Amino acid sequence: MLFRRRKPQGFLDRVRTALWPRRSFGRSFQYFVKRVLRLTATPHAIAAGVAAGVFASWTPLLGFHFVLAFAIAYVLAGNMVAAALGTAFGNPLSFPFIWASTLKLGNLLIGIETGAHHKQIDLEALLGRLDISQLWDPVLKPMLIGAVPPGIITGIGFYIVTYWGVRAFQARRKSRLAARAKARIQELAAARRERTADRATRA
Repeated sequence: MLFRRRKPQGFLDRVRTALWPRRSFGRSFQYFVKRVLRLTATPHAIAAGVAAGVFASWTPLLGFHFVLAFAIAYVLAGNMVAAALGTAFGNPLSFPFIWASTLKLGNLLIGIETGAHHKQIDLEALLGRLDISQLWDPVLKPMLIGAVPPGIITGIGFYIVTYWGVRAFQARRKSRLAARAKARIQELAAARRERTADRATRA
């Protein structure tokens, strides 16, 4: 396969790359921004897609962030690729903060003090029968409720920033393309005049 690694990347290498990109966080962020700005869609569609991905990242529904982001983007008339890119807001570095803050905020909104849950979780049933219901009351429910306020706030923030950035980028790109087209027309006109002058001279 083209561009295949000579030495396959091991599990530990993949984990290290996920936690610490090889090209540094700065270059990875720049690459992410360029991917978003170069999408072919309206500023609203791109901004709504990114906002949907960011909101989905706040939820504890690991494995379903893409599905949730696509659903929200569809409702908001957002771009699906932008929604997928927006889920990058949830990553190994941000997840600990997201999970801790949503759990604490959810318990606060529900009216449960931190550490007030005394329900024992049967790990054997949880892992053996995948009985996720044991996690609903003490973990998933408060995290889902706690994810809504910060998800909306950060989603709106990312929408505004992305909309402004995409709009400015597309305006500059249209201006550059118009200038190139104008310069090309002028070159063709000059070449045509030269050919006309050469024919007149030969005649």
